[in-house]
Amino acid sequence: MSAAQALKAARAAGVRLGIDGKDLTLEADAAPPPSVIDLLTCHRADVIALLHTERDGWSGEDWGTFFDERAGIAEFDGGLPHEQAEARAYACCVDEWLNRNPVRSSPYSCPRCGMAEQGHDPLLPFGAETTGHAWLHSHCWLAWYAARQAEAVAALEAMGIATPAKFPDDFGKNGSA
Repeated sequence: MSAAQALKAARAAGVRLGIDGKDLTLEADAAPPPSVIDLLTCHRADVIALLHTERDGWSGEDWGTFFDERAGIAEFDGGLPHEQAEARAYACCVDEWLNRNPVRSSPYSCPRCGMAEQGHDPLLPFGAETTGHAWLHSHCWLAWYAARQAEAVAALEAMGIATPAKFPDDFGKNGSA
């Protein structure tokens, strides 16, 4: 069982969880089952990580809610089969993580290859004006973007958002989700 599942089991048992420094706090109207306490003890560090707010201002729990909402919309409002809805929701999470964790770089060297702009190979800005730009050579962008997506996937998995089985194999190969 994972930390995310332990967190869900605790909530289902009526346990309210929080963080006090490096400690996990529990509140409940009635004593939770010993199995829930055992799960929380076993996954304590990972549960704390899920509840901890990341640099983007969202906790693992917030990301889980975002994923669940997107999956529900895709399945129930959009009519997608459950597995496709989860893959679509996961793609939304990856895109949201990338938007919330932008990369800014110097306009004088490419963050992918480290080379400066050349007359025939200019550095181009990628990103939004409000968050800044990553300056890359056009031929470096695809590999750089694939690495950024892999970073997003790793961050989401660390917060308990597992990559769905039906997540598209060609996700991001054309530079979009």
